[in-house]
Amino acid sequence: MNTKILSYEEYLNQPQIMNQLVPYVIEQTGRGERGMDIFSRLLRERIIFLGTAVDDHIASLIIAQLLFLEAEDPEKDINLYINSPGGSVSAGLAIYDTMNYIKSKVSTICVGMAASMGAVLLAGGEQGKRSALPNSKIMIHQPWVGGLQGQTTDIEIHAKEMIKTRDTLYNILSAATGKTFEEITKDCDRDHYLSSEEAKEYKLIDNILIQRASPTNNTKK
Repeated sequence: MNTKILSYEEYLNQPQIMNQLVPYVIEQTGRGERGMDIFSRLLRERIIFLGTAVDDHIASLIIAQLLFLEAEDPEKDINLYINSPGGSVSAGLAIYDTMNYIKSKVSTICVGMAASMGAVLLAGGEQGKRSALPNSKIMIHQPWVGGLQGQTTDIEIHAKEMIKTRDTLYNILSAATGKTFEEITKDCDRDHYLSSEEAKEYKLIDNILIQRASPTNNTKK
């Protein structure tokens, strides 16, 4: 019998542990009490939360929620809260394409960190409705490539594909910020961190959310 010693992070990321850590909300209805996890409750308010790295599984969940909320009411906005270090480019682009595909406008809000693919999703929200909390951090960079192995021809094929992917991401950021492709290329050459103020000046976001005193008085112009 093999025993694997898990790190604390691996322990917390186990499905059975994660499920125990999700708060449940109890609501009183005409039929008695009804319990639901907090994320399902937020979904009823048209709020989606991306709080992990982006992978195919997470992308499927986010896309399903976007499509569901569009079907519920295509005229109402959807709020996508982002606290993500990035992740899979293909999975992230699937979310990005769906955000643009659906009729509902998607408002993006950075809470904590929006890095790499997370920053692309933040910038890809509806123009005028991209926001961050005051102490949020946003980071953009070029796609990361792990160690490639195989025949020289195969490595060359992968390298060309990565350049295409990089250019796709840079074009998205260029369209979202109004900056030229060359400016984006220069700024993404290395990890480029921005505060919420800097991200607003860079035009990755439009607003900095301070305090929601009322639905119409919560942004810093």
